[in-house]
Amino acid sequence: MDRWLAERVVRLYAGLVLFGMSIGLMVRAELGLGPWDVLHQGLSERLDISIGWVLIGVGALAMLAWIPLRERPGFGTVSNMIGVGLAVDATLAVLSTPGSLVGRAAMLVLGIVMNGVATGLYIGAGFGPGPRDGLMTGLARRGPSIRVVRTGLELAVLVVGFALGGSVGVGTVVFALGIGPLVHVFIPRLVAPVAPLGD
Repeated sequence: MDRWLAERVVRLYAGLVLFGMSIGLMVRAELGLGPWDVLHQGLSERLDISIGWVLIGVGALAMLAWIPLRERPGFGTVSNMIGVGLAVDATLAVLSTPGSLVGRAAMLVLGIVMNGVATGLYIGAGFGPGPRDGLMTGLARRGPSIRVVRTGLELAVLVVGFALGGSVGVGTVVFALGIGPLVHVFIPRLVAPVAPLGD
């Protein structure tokens, strides 16, 4: 493996681990989750399995929906589906909820910022979108704008997740307002460098 490719692989897996850790931090903060994780947590509680395994299962179902959309998964897509779920469960195994509201708020903010950095790393590595991202872009190519598709999907999973018992709160609002600007800042700064000429 050449140095350029190795750097991209490191960026990918660092991003996926950080992404899973960020979700674990937000879960332990107990102040509300992002829309997809409200769904994941609700399913986890109803099915009595870990949230990490729910992430993997929902990712697999999202990838099945790629088939009629004619989307093609990349190496990073499969890595995302599995790696993030395992990282979430590992993080939850070692973290507990802080006893104070200040501690929980700090954990929430750290989780959201880490999520933005992680997104920049794994997308910037250029190995393909995550299962949920590919579903969004695949639907958007059928007519509606990405904004409309993303809003529709996230509202749908938020409502279903809340009905299943997922955590909705101030953290959900902060995540919704903050993640877009954070990703906008971090993706351009974390895109893997172009392969040197001759490689």
